[in-house]
Amino acid sequence: MGKTKAGWLVVLLCVTLGAASCARVRRSVGLGGEDLLATGLVGWQQIGGEQGNWQIEDGILSAQGQGGWLSTVRQYDDFELSLEFCVAPEGNSGVFLRAPHRGDPAYVGMEIQIIHDRADQWRHLKPNQYTGSIYDVQAPSERASKRANEWQTMTIRCEGPRVTVVLNGQEVVDTSTTYFRYRHEAHPGLTRRTGYIGLQDHGGGVEFRNIRIKSLTD
Repeated sequence: MGKTKAGWLVVLLCVTLGAASCARVRRSVGLGGEDLLATGLVGWQQIGGEQGNWQIEDGILSAQGQGGWLSTVRQYDDFELSLEFCVAPEGNSGVFLRAPHRGDPAYVGMEIQIIHDRADQWRHLKPNQYTGSIYDVQAPSERASKRANEWQTMTIRCEGPRVTVVLNGQEVVDTSTTYFRYRHEAHPGLTRRTGYIGLQDHGGGVEFRNIRIKSLTD
């Protein structure tokens, strides 16, 4: 093969690889949102429980089962939150939405439940207490959770009173908090339009990674 032809092949290969690399960058940027674990635990604060309960290593956030919850420093109103979680056998956790720092965030805010659905000890829970539910308010349309110790995906979108939850690629909640006026006394958080994002440590073991949030009002 002549030097000229070989040179052009090298150039063509570089251009092709460069284009593929740019495509990967565009897809990554297209995901949008802020990586909430990019700076470790900076940007988070622990509410209740034993201090130092939450740890992060190699991009994985974990709790040691000592109670309390981990809150963002910033408050959010309308947003889309995506994350991956891995719950241990008999694990119990959740994602708090628009919560204040006083009171039980599952009630004074909202909680999207995360639990090991298949654990024998949870077999008597109500439908609105399984993974993907708005805890104690709206049951998931189907049980889309995986087994314990498997990574799962969840996307939560809050826009005004509308809340949607996609669990492992399946939309399991699409509702409006205005439908539950009869629950507002027990769950005043249903009327809130801003607050902190939080992760619950309710025992049993849970891990999180790839937590990203995109504000819908910025």
